[in-house]
Amino acid sequence: MTETKKQKKYALIGTGGRSSFFYSAIATTYKDTSVVVALCDTNQTRLDFANAQLASLGHAKVPTFKAADFDRMIYETKPDEVIVTTIDRTHNIYIVRALELGCNVVTEKPMTIDAPRCREIFDAVERTGKKVRVTFNYRYAPHNTKVWELLRSGAIGTVTSIHFEWMLNTSHGADYFRRWHRDKRNSGGLLVHKSTHHFDLVNFWLSSRPETVYAQGDLKFYGRENAEKRGVQSFYTRAHGSEVAKKDPFALHMENNEKLKKMYLDAEHEDAYYRDQSVFGDGISIEDTMNLLVRYQNGAVLTYSLTAYAPWEGFRVSFNGTGGRLEMEVIENSYVNSGGDQSLEGSLEKRTITLRKLFEKPQDVEIPDSVGAHGGGDEVLLADLFGERGAEINQDMRAASHIDGALSILTGICANKSIASGQVVKVSDVFVL
Repeated sequence: MTETKKQKKYALIGTGGRSSFFYSAIATTYKDTSVVVALCDTNQTRLDFANAQLASLGHAKVPTFKAADFDRMIYETKPDEVIVTTIDRTHNIYIVRALELGCNVVTEKPMTIDAPRCREIFDAVERTGKKVRVTFNYRYAPHNTKVWELLRSGAIGTVTSIHFEWMLNTSHGADYFRRWHRDKRNSGGLLVHKSTHHFDLVNFWLSSRPETVYAQGDLKFYGRENAEKRGVQSFYTRAHGSEVAKKDPFALHMENNEKLKKMYLDAEHEDAYYRDQSVFGDGISIEDTMNLLVRYQNGAVLTYSLTAYAPWEGFRVSFNGTGGRLEMEVIENSYVNSGGDQSLEGSLEKRTITLRKLFEKPQDVEIPDSVGAHGGGDEVLLADLFGERGAEINQDMRAASHIDGALSILTGICANKSIASGQVVKVSDVFVL
């Protein structure tokens, strides 16, 4: 008789847009190795929606718990691991408590939003001996892995400088200014919430750590004041029920999207969270135009820019080295979080890698095929998290720990401090690993 392998048990807290990425994979592709045992959120309507989604995928419905009953959920359902997909400012609360209650943690990026919260997580890991994984899906995209392989092989010698430009377009980029992310107290701003992906890639590619950060950033496009400067005269607070919003190409009409309606519009009576706020309203405290200069411990210097209102979505990155230059351009398809097929979020439209060795003709680098969200990284990440081939997938060290999570956000945290002070910020003055 063949022994059935025990399924790993997962509880998930935070049933907003990103949560279905995890529970859908567990309910379908990884149902033999993994199982959801509980869902937790501040909002019962969203909990019920997530439970119904699980059932529609063939997974049994599971007990649901309000966030105030997080400890009771752990005691009653006894998960092996807790998946954290709450708003960023609360990640540390549930990461730390899950560790203290004996669970390992899988958390969405960013791991947290500031140094004190980061220290809480580090102390809890040391105190409990449990593990934290941060889900940096971009590490797993084949083109990003290929860059890592080329740099590691010495294809351009020693890397001396990097220029990295990321564009968020007026669909995906604008979406951060409709949601809770628009308040820096919730997200740390885009330099923490979004750029954590990009800074993690640089750390991964260089096998190094940030040392000093200088940054400038401002709100140049979104927000009421900027719209007024461009001559806009009609405004609204949120799209739902607004006649003005019907004429605004930036407005999000949740009533026209079944998933957004069920997850957010139908849930507003519980927590007054409005998913469809005007991107040209008041109360936005994050930047939409950001530029950084970062020195790494290995001596390389990064120039980085993030624009959240570009006409196309994707990035360009170039590495200069003592033996040549490596260039990559990636164009991604546009999306709105939870507004469509999740497998298409950040999917590829075009990608190229060019290797230019000194005194040689340029070479177009062959990139392994990939499909799906975030440049094909999502599916590989899920296989690493929930499948049986983790060790094989991770031979190139793509799994990110709490240390990697900290190193990625520290660039953004120091950038926020630099923007506020106008000074160069030393990473070790902010946080010591």
